[in-house]
Amino acid sequence: MIMEERKPKILLAEDDTNLGMVLKNYLELNDYDVELCRDGILALAAFRREKFDICLLDIMMPNMDGFKLAEEIRDVDPDIPLFFLSAKTMKEDIIQGYKLGADDYISKPFDSELLLLKIKAILKRNQELNNKEEEVHEFVIGSYTFNSRLRTLAHNGETHTLSPKENELLHMLCEHKNDLLPRELALKKIWGSDTYFNGRSMDVYIAKLRKYLKDDTNIEIVNIHGNGFRLVVKEV
Repeated sequence: MIMEERKPKILLAEDDTNLGMVLKNYLELNDYDVELCRDGILALAAFRREKFDICLLDIMMPNMDGFKLAEEIRDVDPDIPLFFLSAKTMKEDIIQGYKLGADDYISKPFDSELLLLKIKAILKRNQELNNKEEEVHEFVIGSYTFNSRLRTLAHNGETHTLSPKENELLHMLCEHKNDLLPRELALKKIWGSDTYFNGRSMDVYIAKLRKYLKDDTNIEIVNIHGNGFRLVVKEV
């Protein structure tokens, strides 16, 4: 008996009934399993109830807007791919979306075929990251021990589990320890492209890594303006 391959499952939060149904039907025709919710509270309940592979969130919705919904989703799963679909095109709104950890911010009206290609790309990238077997996966960073296969960062008997993006970024920094990690290289490998907004997203992750490593003053992640980052570990 041949088992049917599981379709990727999408959470679509969209209060425009016509757009929601058109998009749902289009994605289902392209072999995705789509759950459509018409407000943020219903979408959050669905997310907590089921396992999704990606979330597509409108911003202006009743009861709970897309930004608040994204915060709640990130509290449950900090790594799930998340796209905002919005008519709000102000730079401040777009920046806020990326600060919340969005993988993309797509302005309405949008091309459904382009959205489909972006969904395929992000799911393929995540699958490759999850399946990747690394030859070198254990690193000593000052007084920290980092295992990129287990996604763990240990220090003074305490172990923190990193998100996939945090893990991949720290792994690349370790591979370039005390040398330059080119910004473009990290963006293309982890985010898929070196756009301005992906760059802002990476800056957020760099700030997180600095926070995780702050207890050892001999470690510093240095910003080489316009070029990239250096993980500097002073010998003691």
